[in-house]
Amino acid sequence: MVPVTALAVLCGVAFGLGLWSLVALLPRMSRPRLADRVAPYLTDVSEAARAHSERRTVQPLPVIGSVFAPLVGALRSAALRTLGGTDAVASRLRQSASPLTVEEFRLRQIAWALAGLVTGIGLAALGAAVQPPSPAVALAMPVVLAILGFLVPDQLLTRSIRRRLARMAEELPTVLELMTLSLSAGEGILDALRRIARVGCGELAGELGRVVAETGMGVPLATALTRVSADIRLPQFTRCVDAIGSALERGSPVVEVLRAQATDAREAAKRDLLEQAGKKEIGMLVPLVFAILPVTVLFAVYPGLVVLESGF
Repeated sequence: MVPVTALAVLCGVAFGLGLWSLVALLPRMSRPRLADRVAPYLTDVSEAARAHSERRTVQPLPVIGSVFAPLVGALRSAALRTLGGTDAVASRLRQSASPLTVEEFRLRQIAWALAGLVTGIGLAALGAAVQPPSPAVALAMPVVLAILGFLVPDQLLTRSIRRRLARMAEELPTVLELMTLSLSAGEGILDALRRIARVGCGELAGELGRVVAETGMGVPLATALTRVSADIRLPQFTRCVDAIGSALERGSPVVEVLRAQATDAREAAKRDLLEQAGKKEIGMLVPLVFAILPVTVLFAVYPGLVVLESGF
């Protein structure tokens, strides 16, 4: 009787939470508050307004998310206190253009570690049911999988940074040439950046759009460019920013500087392409030596062996 009652209570709680979640997903019919109406117009000057506008309920179960929000916040705080490295992680997230915050990234690492731990425990239990392993293996498997799970988000972030920087390095020569054409046509450097940010659709065009936005808020152009180059940490772009800053300070023609930087970027892209081709050439030797060459030798030698064995 007791197990049936407990199951009924559990089903009732799950049904109630489900109905509560569905009701919470319905749009509210009340008038919006003053803060909700004003916040979208202050997002460019107020950090609190941006945080208020970006605030969303946890989907798809907002009620359950609200119930467990204190536990999630405690896990984030504990992860930040234990792991540290907040500035380095924030810099890497900015470099990869990730929408995650440092707290969310640490929480994702903990979630991956817990998933690895549960998977290791499940595999150890399954192995014990089939053939009892040694105690060292049974204890080491969950720990190793938890460590690997904890490292997975960091490796994914590193790969995202590498790919984004590679795309920006490919876009840099084209962006510099477009800036050179705009300046040669009589536009200012800020107008050229604004045009590229408006017309372009790549990663570097987005970063230049951030420069234009900061310049529109009163930040000097050289300061905005230096800040963006420090955030993305692309060596080619950093050299271009340094050259542009020096030209602006000394009053030198920016067109010639950009033309020289575009030529250097093209040459660097050619060198990178040749290096990649050399690495691919070495990789192509693996199927050639271990697959194509043995099959070729087999087709050349096997008929002769058959003829010798048959005695013809």
